[in-house]
Amino acid sequence: MRSNYRRHFLYAGILVVVFTLVIQWILDLSLPLPAIQGSAQSAAIDNLIGQHVWLIAGAGALVLVIMGYSIVAFRARPGEEDEEGDYFHGHYGLEIAWTVIPLIVVAIYGVIGTQVLAQVTAPQDNEMTVEVEGLQWSWRFAYPGHGEFQTTEMVVPVNQPLLLSMSAVDVLHSFWVVEWRVKQDLVPGIVTELRVTPTEVGEFQLRCAELCGLRHAYMLADVRVVLQEDFDAWINEQLE
Repeated sequence: MRSNYRRHFLYAGILVVVFTLVIQWILDLSLPLPAIQGSAQSAAIDNLIGQHVWLIAGAGALVLVIMGYSIVAFRARPGEEDEEGDYFHGHYGLEIAWTVIPLIVVAIYGVIGTQVLAQVTAPQDNEMTVEVEGLQWSWRFAYPGHGEFQTTEMVVPVNQPLLLSMSAVDVLHSFWVVEWRVKQDLVPGIVTELRVTPTEVGEFQLRCAELCGLRHAYMLADVRVVLQEDFDAWINEQLE
């Protein structure tokens, strides 16, 4: 009897590993991250997301395999007498395990998440402030260290740490450039902050990630990350 238990645990364990790999592969194909890691904060966030995908795949495989294996391996066979199984009250070790192990996993990821949050929000040397204003349904940008003007596109130099000082005119909005990964809400009546360091030159798109009204889907703005000399030239154009 004990050898049968070991055999079932072995088979189920192998299936859990196989299903974990398959589910992770499916999730990776169906929910891919953007190919470009456009900011210094992207790698830490992608790594955290990847860990959670593996955790989801493992937990899902554990549940599916136990259910499926139990149905197949312990089903009534033809010719077996239809009788009730042995009654048992419970298994204290199993109950403790399925309570304590998830608590430990949650605590571990709480610590990891706190560390990543501290990393991506830490102040950087020589930050450049950009004031971001969201309103139904457009964006406005100001550069307080470079003169008195506003634009409807965001232009920033590559590898320059940015402090985005953000406010909303009317309702909740949310600043999100997918390639930068980081995201922050704009809340009426208060100023919120987001720190990001763009590392890829190119043209990106800012979108509102908070449902904000009828034209929410069209609340977009161009974001250009350029070389420092091109940014200086652009600033001069705006001032002229």
